[in-house]
Amino acid sequence: MEMHLDLDSAEGRSKRSRMENALRDAVREGRLPSGTRLPATRALAAELCVSRGVVVEAYAQLAAEGYLRTRRGGGTTVAPAGAVAGAIAAPPPARGAVRHDLNPFRPALSAFPRAVWLAALSRVMRASPDERLGYPDPGGVPELRATLAGYLGRVRGVRAHPAQVVVTSGLRAGVDLLFATLAAAGARAVAVEEPGWRGMRETAAGAGLRVVGVGVDAEGMEVEQLERHPDLAAVAVAPAHQYPTGAVLSPARRARLVGWARERRAWVVEDDYDAEYRYDRQPIGSLQGLAPDRVVYGGSASKTLAPAVRLGWLVLPEELVEEVCARQRLRGGMPSALEQLALADLIERGELDRHLRRQRRLYRARRDALLEELARGLPEATVEGAAAGLYVLVSLPPDLDERAVLAEARARGMALEGLGARRPGVVVGYANLDRGAARPVVATLADAVRAVRAVRREVGGRVVAVSSTSVEGERMGGAPTRVAQ
Repeated sequence: MEMHLDLDSAEGRSKRSRMENALRDAVREGRLPSGTRLPATRALAAELCVSRGVVVEAYAQLAAEGYLRTRRGGGTTVAPAGAVAGAIAAPPPARGAVRHDLNPFRPALSAFPRAVWLAALSRVMRASPDERLGYPDPGGVPELRATLAGYLGRVRGVRAHPAQVVVTSGLRAGVDLLFATLAAAGARAVAVEEPGWRGMRETAAGAGLRVVGVGVDAEGMEVEQLERHPDLAAVAVAPAHQYPTGAVLSPARRARLVGWARERRAWVVEDDYDAEYRYDRQPIGSLQGLAPDRVVYGGSASKTLAPAVRLGWLVLPEELVEEVCARQRLRGGMPSALEQLALADLIERGELDRHLRRQRRLYRARRDALLEELARGLPEATVEGAAAGLYVLVSLPPDLDERAVLAEARARGMALEGLGARRPGVVVGYANLDRGAARPVVATLADAVRAVRAVRREVGGRVVAVSSTSVEGERMGGAPTRVAQ
């Protein structure tokens, strides 16, 4: 192992004293954290061009002072920070640790198919030609582009030639490339769903586009609102499972959206969010299949495998492919060619299909447990979007303040998102709720609701405190939880 020590600038007249001071300063400043294993004396002496005796004596002196620890056969390591006066201690653990991970964007990380992924990487390393170890094509390796074109056509009804598929480092990276390309071509404004995934709004604004919010109801995006904005160059929509409401874009609105795009020569950016996970309804085909000349289809492996894989894709109309690829080449940051090949291998062998079947069973069981507990422990709430995806929207009674409920829930160790709309609600992800976790999660959320209601309330001109007991009576006497699918 290598270690940087600047002996020329260290204090001391002799090489030994400069060596000691350089090591001591590195430990005190935290550049050599506690537990760091130091190089062997012979190797460090050769690297610094000093005699081995200088290193041996420096190690011995700092061990005597408590900075280092030596063990026969175990080498030399930096002592624990608390044992050294003046050394930088490890930071204290973060306050408010998360007890319940309800992040709606996080799949079950413990279910990642490690052995299958490792086997795919191993096959790729053995079988791939040397050319695949060079700089990747800005559109992606040919094997994955072809595999994705076939796979998306089979499972999502996407109509695409491999040349129309561009592989990116995740969906957001792909959308960023697209919006930057449109802005460079003169686009000024883009519409997004409101409420919706804030990443889409942030990415469009980052590309210099004016962002227009379009409302969402039980039938998905209210497409008729697009007519009010004649300068729109594109609209981003999640037609299969809208975040956070879970709404599905109705057939009538799909047709109207495609007609609007063709009439205006505008683009539709389809975020195929959570389309792989459905439990109580038939599969819904992609919007791109209706209008491949106007719709840009986007997806990623973040929910199907894990966010760490960092693979996403765009299926582009032919006239956009060249510009998007050119922009990706200029920016760099293309995903690893080896991981692209591994994903292609998984899809071709049917391993991704098998993994998704296992995940659907797992997520459905966790969703059912959460719904059962919500009906029992928070009956005044309305649950929406439960038919698919990795989360449910828990709409709260209108007298509650969403921000206050979120603050109380997070103070109790819950990691969850709010609805951020005119009505109060929280988005509860269930992908990481292990067996038996739904009950304490709902109990904690109910505690947060009770805490918000227990604050002072003005009644008949008097300010009174509402007790937890009276709230509990009101809660238990409420109507059963309604599940909208």
